[in-house]
Amino acid sequence: MEFKESENTDKYIKALMDISRAINSDLYLEEILKLIVMVTAQVTGMDICSLWLIDDEHEPKQLRLKATQTIDPEYVKDRILTVKEGVVGYVAEQEAPLLVKDVLQEPRFKEKEMAKKLGLKSLASVPLKVRDEKVIGVLNCFTSEPHDFTQTEVNLIKAVANQAAVAIFNSELMVKTKVIQEELETPKLVERSKEVLMRRMNISADESYRWIQKKSMDSRKPMRQIAEAILLSEDIV
Repeated sequence: MEFKESENTDKYIKALMDISRAINSDLYLEEILKLIVMVTAQVTGMDICSLWLIDDEHEPKQLRLKATQTIDPEYVKDRILTVKEGVVGYVAEQEAPLLVKDVLQEPRFKEKEMAKKLGLKSLASVPLKVRDEKVIGVLNCFTSEPHDFTQTEVNLIKAVANQAAVAIFNSELMVKTKVIQEELETPKLVERSKEVLMRRMNISADESYRWIQKKSMDSRKPMRQIAEAILLSEDIV
């Protein structure tokens, strides 16, 4: 693979602009991550790019493959490593890039049989860091020929990794904000729906609350959904 730095400045800028545009779009996180690895592969000429995220809910922590532009089933199947395993585990733990000339000769690289099958040779692996410098994942870029990664290439991959980290951080923040907002709104909706039931059924506030609670348990739906249904039916009537 020949990477001509002087001819690719425009591509770098366009790639980062595309990723930035995706981050600020209405795309779901999974789609954003797929776009990031596709753009990275296209601009750098890498054969396979993959993005791993740390799952904090397990102990020890795990790294899960979340996105790749390859369509080979051997590579896209569900893959999990601990933060103590493989190149991705090493990069996540050390919080620093690792460049490998030949993955078949790298002791930390755990998937040598897969590398042989897919023809993978050199690897640039960089951590995904958010604003507080916490590592949340790893971005891997493979070539099919032996390759010495230039500083420009590494800087570009690091820039993409940082963009990916921003996308993930923003997505998680939006989810948390939505959950908090729903938690604050639910009591208000339940209270309004109680008033509707009290008027319709001529029952007390406690009875109307128990009615909503029972409907929620019987239907296995949140009280918020039951309350919204009651209010919607009131609007229709």
